[in-house]
Amino acid sequence: MVEERLDMTFRALADPTRRGMLASLALGDKSIGELGEPFAMSFAGASKHVRVLEEAGLLSRRKVGRTHLISLNAEPLAEAERWLKQWEKFWTIRLDRLQALVEGEKGKGK
Repeated sequence: MVEERLDMTFRALADPTRRGMLASLALGDKSIGELGEPFAMSFAGASKHVRVLEEAGLLSRRKVGRTHLISLNAEPLAEAERWLKQWEKFWTIRLDRLQALVEGEKGKGK
């Protein structure tokens, strides 16, 4: 189940338009039209992106009159961050080794 949620989160984040929409929602709730406006896309196009984000659990919507207001739900992002964090030690060790190798080569050249 966790793997499926991660897959959906990373799929949603793979598109720059959807990442931009999430950044916009971090500043406050928006309508679908407001989310699509910076990307010069139709309401239908923006709605498709919103649907992908919604399926990934990255946002929620509520109806206010005739307008659907979209809100950010950052929990799936925190889950993705926890998954990525496990790789931090791996890459830190590798980069430390590379740095030592480069510094050792510099020392030999002098």
